[in-house]
Amino acid sequence: MSNQHKAGVAFIDGEYQPIDQARIPLLDWGFLRSDANQDTISVWGGLFFRLDDHLDRFERNVAKLRMTCPYSRNQIHSIMNECVCRTGLNDAYVQIIMTRGVPPIGVRDPRRCKNQFYAFCIPYVWIATPQQQDKGLHLVVSSICRIPPESVDPTIKHYHWLDFEMALLDAYDRGGDTVVLLDRNGHITEGPGFNLFLVQNGGITTPESGVLDGMTRRTLFELCAELEIRCTATSIPATQITNSGEVFISSTAGGIIPVTTVNNQIIGDGLVGPITRALRDLYWEKRGSGWHGTPIKKLS
Repeated sequence: MSNQHKAGVAFIDGEYQPIDQARIPLLDWGFLRSDANQDTISVWGGLFFRLDDHLDRFERNVAKLRMTCPYSRNQIHSIMNECVCRTGLNDAYVQIIMTRGVPPIGVRDPRRCKNQFYAFCIPYVWIATPQQQDKGLHLVVSSICRIPPESVDPTIKHYHWLDFEMALLDAYDRGGDTVVLLDRNGHITEGPGFNLFLVQNGGITTPESGVLDGMTRRTLFELCAELEIRCTATSIPATQITNSGEVFISSTAGGIIPVTTVNNQIIGDGLVGPITRALRDLYWEKRGSGWHGTPIKKLS
């Protein structure tokens, strides 16, 4: 590991560089128009988690956006692998990105852009501190409407985050730790970088539409099946959140994280619930055993 790469490394224009020196062109539409797709893969104990599932989703969304990636699937895997190896990290957060790129000056036709691929690796990211995970998050339900899926497909992992960002600012003003947005019908969707789950009558529900098909969300369905807990994707009115016995979120950046307060109202007894705890413990136990893991190949 080079000292200049220990904080992270980026792959840009075919070269690896320290993360704090990484730059993309100012005129890239990924920046100017949020015209981009990304996928974030976690590394734990030297293993990529659900690598093939992430690459499948990345390729699927690149196709949806009518972009062309300059690298093959195997080449992307190799780039990711080298990014991790150059940092020397055992637990990491790797992001692969496609942007529309830069068109000829004065051209507004997206077909004229040269699509660009980028990647970076940084130390593993937690969206909640250990103290917050032990206590449970305070979630705020925002009055800001999530971008309708008819306008922007939420299953594309894009950077259209202004609705999230403004809702987060409102949540922080209200003393919250994070936020979830509703759709135009008052149903729960998702939060910035996470899916939401409610525990009611011994079963679990999660929004079925208007959300990213998160990898940790997918993993939760598998864990619930293993523990013989009913887990259903369905439409969930906002009023159901505070009537739940337990609430938790799922994210690549932290796995399963409990919520114990919603809009200043205590959920259940205000402690991390038994189902949330069982799922979180099983998640990290299985991650530690190499479940869904692809080893990092050391550079020769």
